[in-house]
Amino acid sequence: MDRRGGGAGSGAIGGDSSVEVADGEIPEETAGPYPGDGSNGVNVLTESGIVRSDLTSSFGDASGVAEGVPVTVRLKVYDLDGEDVAALSGAAIYLWHCDRDGNYSMYSEAVADENYLRGVQETDAHGRVEFTTIFPACYSGRWPHMHFEVYQSVDDATSYTNKLRTSQLALPEDVCNDVFATDGYEQSVTNLAQISLDSDGIFSDGYSLQMATVTGSVDDGYTVSLNIPV
Repeated sequence: MDRRGGGAGSGAIGGDSSVEVADGEIPEETAGPYPGDGSNGVNVLTESGIVRSDLTSSFGDASGVAEGVPVTVRLKVYDLDGEDVAALSGAAIYLWHCDRDGNYSMYSEAVADENYLRGVQETDAHGRVEFTTIFPACYSGRWPHMHFEVYQSVDDATSYTNKLRTSQLALPEDVCNDVFATDGYEQSVTNLAQISLDSDGIFSDGYSLQMATVTGSVDDGYTVSLNIPV
């Protein structure tokens, strides 16, 4: 793992980073235009209440609640050093994604006053974190996904300049089809039909390390799991 971190090269889109990625490590990806980490305008990471496991509601002065199919996200962070692999305890994960309508809190006009679907958690002794959230939409031009940043510690998780890695997880097509058949996700059906993993601007160069394992159902909710070697 390269521990130097790296700032975004293009603040407007949370662009390229100086983080070096070794073979087998989770790929470095753009944070996109709606990171909320200080690289493009607002920085939710400095707000009291951002360290939390339930991302469905806004916090602070905001009170909105994101509706959608319930999801538990389980991430496990590994320190990958050559052939040595060790759980990375005491690190922090910042997770964020769009809502059921494809909007990003703090940025999209309809939810600019909300900060839901964003949160930070500290990894436990086994390198694990868990979030409660909802299944994101498929918006035009992107495969359904979630964003995350890895930090050395919760104390470091206050600005993108301290991050160890920025990446994205992809959601399996069969699960997306099941979710998008439910009320509220109608536009996602159309958008998903116009995109593929191979044409997506992020996942087209490979997604084997970023494809989440998903279990559950629409009725019972889903569990989304991904290992994150850094």
